[in-house]
Amino acid sequence: MQATDMSKGFTIIRYIQATPEEVWHAWTEPDAIAHWWHLPLTSTPREELEFDVRPGGYYIYTSLHHETEQRMTSGGVYKEVQPYDHLVFTWGAPGLNPEDLPIITVRLDRVSDGTHMSLEFRGFSGEPGDDSYYDTWDVAVANLKAYLTPAAA
Repeated sequence: MQATDMSKGFTIIRYIQATPEEVWHAWTEPDAIAHWWHLPLTSTPREELEFDVRPGGYYIYTSLHHETEQRMTSGGVYKEVQPYDHLVFTWGAPGLNPEDLPIITVRLDRVSDGTHMSLEFRGFSGEPGDDSYYDTWDVAVANLKAYLTPAAA
């Protein structure tokens, strides 16, 4: 029985000035992931990443808090992997039953000058300013966008 209420959730949609291939690479390559995929006030060292991006594959990353030096480990299992189109994966603590974890779907849609990316989070409610799930993912998406956006000339 599913312990997480999949009727609850939220979606974050952002325009990114990068191709779907570049956005995909940022979501699936550990060298890129280390630059942006971490919780607020933390960083994720490259050596703290394990990613096996395929259906049934897993990922684990450990973020280090800048002030407290606390280590926070997250991970999940990939359910769907369709290059340059979408990723579906669970998100939570490694070792937990993937069937009990929230599910994230990332969709990439090519537009003439970049990508519209949507991140749908199912399993818990969230909204801007909640200091929880929504804000955590909103910061990660902002980090991703900054990582992929070319510096102004």
